Amino acid sequence: MSNYKMICLDIDGTLLNSEHKITKVTKEVIQNVALEKEIPVILVSARMPKGILFLLEELNIEQPIICYSGAYVLDRGTPLVDITIPVEDVKQVCHLARAAGVHVSLYKEDQWYIADMDQWAKQESEITNIEPTIINFDDLLDLWAKDKSGPNKILCMAEPASIKLLNSALKDTLSNKLNIYPSKPTYLEIMPATASKPSAIELLCKKFNLSSSEVIAIGDNYNDINMIEYAGLGVAMENAPEEVKRYADYITLTNDEDGVAEAIKLHVLE
Repeated sequence: MSNYKMICLDIDGTLLNSEHKITKVTKEVIQNVALEKEIPVILVSARMPKGILFLLEELNIEQPIICYSGAYVLDRGTPLVDITIPVEDVKQVCHLARAAGVHVSLYKEDQWYIADMDQWAKQESEITNIEPTIINFDDLLDLWAKDKSGPNKILCMAEPASIKLLNSALKDTLSNKLNIYPSKPTYLEIMPATASKPSAIELLCKKFNLSSSEVIAIGDNYNDINMIEYAGLGVAMENAPEEVKRYADYITLTNDEDGVAEAIKLHVLE
């Protein structure tokens, strides 16, 4: 009998293969543990709710979801966590991004805001099948300032050289306030410093009356390291960077070889 009673899965590069699909094998294994073994399977991502909920439906499971890398946690439509970035910090990010010629997207709850539909917004919309709201950022930020609110996430998109420059500039000025990391060479993800995947998972552990030692976390990227370290069993995908693999207790197959299914079968079902 497995000691693991909750499975936390990153989505891109982990649950999904290179074609952004959940394979039949992986789906069957997840449904086995979630529906037959009644083990919660939690999707954990930097994505917005719309980008996660349709995957829950595809898997035919009902569980809380961790969005924006822990800044927003939803349980059947009810927010359990809602951490936002202060407007003054958003303004600073936008100023530095504009100076570097970098696209900025703002995400709050289940809304995606852009200032104009440029090539980066079009590309992201095609990948996610989600349409952004085009709005004047000054007006949006004024509205949030009045509400003492802000976005849960900022996404910056540009060519790799521009992303590197912006990453360096932001870390020099805002690293104590924000979590800043490149999720790929052309994407820079920015979340509140007080939000994290482990803190969100810990909240769900309390909900399910579990300890961290009873959690399996599976991921493939730098923003999954703290989740991999937190879990009783931290699993890295074979397609993860070597630095990420160093933090893992176990390295499974790639996302194109049903690595999630392999890890679950080995550590939970067998």
